Amino acid sequence: MKKTILTSALAFAVMVVSANAENRTDINEATVTTTTVKSVDINSFCKAIVQGDVDMVKRLIALGEDVNQKSLGMTPAIFAARYNKVEILELLIAEGANLKTKSDKGLTAKKYAKMSNATEALVVIESALKR
Repeated sequence: MKKTILTSALAFAVMVVSANAENRTDINEATVTTTTVKSVDINSFCKAIVQGDVDMVKRLIALGEDVNQKSLGMTPAIFAARYNKVEILELLIAEGANLKTKSDKGLTAKKYAKMSNATEALVVIESALKR
């Protein structure tokens, strides 16, 4: 009888420990915070502009890329102005980029150039706007 009680008590103790382990796992899983990261994709054309790849920008324009199509809410000219890519900015202007188009935040290429201290790009933009 003592063996039966002892065996039952031992089996019960094992079950309690197992149940606690399962509950702890559930508690830990419940307290894990999940962070959702929004994927942000810039189009290839604007990516080439940001990287300063003039040859790629020329090739993409030759293939029919729209010099006024927005990516991430900004035009290619805004990207060129923001990152002070003067040669690319001049190319975009020559290809018909509209410097008065605003980003989704309501800012023009000129404003982005000012905010980024892109002085060379700002000179190009101001010159083009006077024409």
